[in-house]
Amino acid sequence: MNTLKAEKRDLSIKAKRLRREGFVTGNVFGRQIKDSMPIQIAEREAERLLKKSGKGSQVMLEVDGQTYDALIKEVDYDSMKNQILEIDFQALVKGEKVHSVAEIVLLNHEKVSTGVVEQLLKEISYKALPEDLVEKVEVDTGNMHAGDTIKVKDLPIASNEKIDLMTDPETAVVTVFEVHNAEAAEAAEGEDQADK
Repeated sequence: MNTLKAEKRDLSIKAKRLRREGFVTGNVFGRQIKDSMPIQIAEREAERLLKKSGKGSQVMLEVDGQTYDALIKEVDYDSMKNQILEIDFQALVKGEKVHSVAEIVLLNHEKVSTGVVEQLLKEISYKALPEDLVEKVEVDTGNMHAGDTIKVKDLPIASNEKIDLMTDPETAVVTVFEVHNAEAAEAAEGEDQADK
């Protein structure tokens, strides 16, 4: 599990100024924390963390010498500036289920030759105890053919008794569309444009 060092943030200093000084702001909240705890993280530390982890990942969060088993709940990112703005964490409580998300990762989609693989769902929402959290769900699409669809209920996470699914098991995760229909439609569309 990744460890992240952070420090308590002085709220009299504006977030904009902290970002200019190379920090990412954030909050830690949880049942055992009275109010949420504002924190600041060195930007390079936050970048290092998010290279390996994302929303729904579990981390050991060290704030001023105290360690929290925490879950990354939200990541606020400015894609125009290519900058992490804020990361929010939930401090986990042993023996208490927490709401989280597992990222869906498609494997072997380049092996599908009979159609185009389209990912319809990016993450699965669920509840579980801290020790049963799932960061990623890998979906092997290598044997899929045109017309095939994989639903949430077809994945191992759906049959895991330690996990309470929040996402509808009937939700489609990935499907394979036939290629020639799309090309024919585009060709027809091109002819329509030419006629005008």
